[in-house]
Amino acid sequence: MFDAPSQNEASALAKALRLNRRQLFAASTGVAAAAAVTVPSGSAEASVGSSGSGRIPKSKRGIILYTVRDAIARDPEAFNGPSGFREVFAALARIGYKQVEFAGYTQHANAPGGAQLGTVEGAKQLRKWLDDNGLRAQGNHGFIPSSWPFSDADLETFKLHTEIANILGMQHIGTGADPTSSAVKADWDVAAEKWNALGKIAARAGLKLYTHNHDAAYSFLLDAGPKDAAGNPTRSSGIRRLEYFLKITDPKYVHLEMDVFWAHVAQYKFREYTAADGSTRKDVFDPAATVLSANSRFPLFHAKDGEPDTDVANGYDIVPFGTGQIDYETFFRRVGRTDTRNPMVEQDTAPGGTTAPAQSLQHARLGLQHLATL
Repeated sequence: MFDAPSQNEASALAKALRLNRRQLFAASTGVAAAAAVTVPSGSAEASVGSSGSGRIPKSKRGIILYTVRDAIARDPEAFNGPSGFREVFAALARIGYKQVEFAGYTQHANAPGGAQLGTVEGAKQLRKWLDDNGLRAQGNHGFIPSSWPFSDADLETFKLHTEIANILGMQHIGTGADPTSSAVKADWDVAAEKWNALGKIAARAGLKLYTHNHDAAYSFLLDAGPKDAAGNPTRSSGIRRLEYFLKITDPKYVHLEMDVFWAHVAQYKFREYTAADGSTRKDVFDPAATVLSANSRFPLFHAKDGEPDTDVANGYDIVPFGTGQIDYETFFRRVGRTDTRNPMVEQDTAPGGTTAPAQSLQHARLGLQHLATL
């Protein structure tokens, strides 16, 4: 089984990840402690608050299961390590996580419960494993109807997902996709109408509906200037797509999950726009300010780290949480109310394949240790 790495293993991992001196100390001394979930009296974790500071309360420290998708998808009959939901839940609980966000409900067919757990009975099984390990589910990157107005089939499928979410004890239900991939204002108007309707359905089930967004959703809306051949505007008033979406959706029904990494990519990429008069205007995106402008509408975050790299289009490379240069200490202090936020550690590149099958859980350990000591 893959439990906490030894001190030498953690040190080697830290060096391979190019950690600075502070991060190296954390990796070599704190990772194993996080896995054992032992909190010395007077430690940073023991003194974590639960109000408006930048500290993340222990109960709010989560991870999206996409980070460890390789472990969930592994064949337990062919691999001597955590495989499938049940064993991965146990491993994450040993590390010290208290919350998980799902990225679908499928696992390897040989894992307990079978391949597909996205059913009422499957959800009951997942809930038992969550409860057995002291974990709470907070959301899912799941089904959002493609039709609008909704087809009967799409509507029934979405209602089934709200039922599954309730069985799992979630407070939120969402998707990993933008409301629309378009930059045109009219398309965001339609998306807002659809999401308001979905949000009302979710609210009747006691859930908050959320959309998870990458960098493009923080680019500038096309809502001004000359029209193209299709009659769509080709320039911008300077409002960003998601800022407009927040403005025209009902705050009671529509919420967002900010992926802080992709928000910083947007800060790097989308720094100017063409105004209605054809002039170029500069406007640098501030992720924390966007959260504060609609404070109650950001209940979830993805805590994903990045190392600056101007040789790539995004301006950052994804690295294990706590080993990059995104200043989460300042970000969480600025947005405050950490007792009502749910940060989920995510690393798209965590799976190590056949050459490093334990890597995603090792990186999950590093992520939890950093989240606990911000």
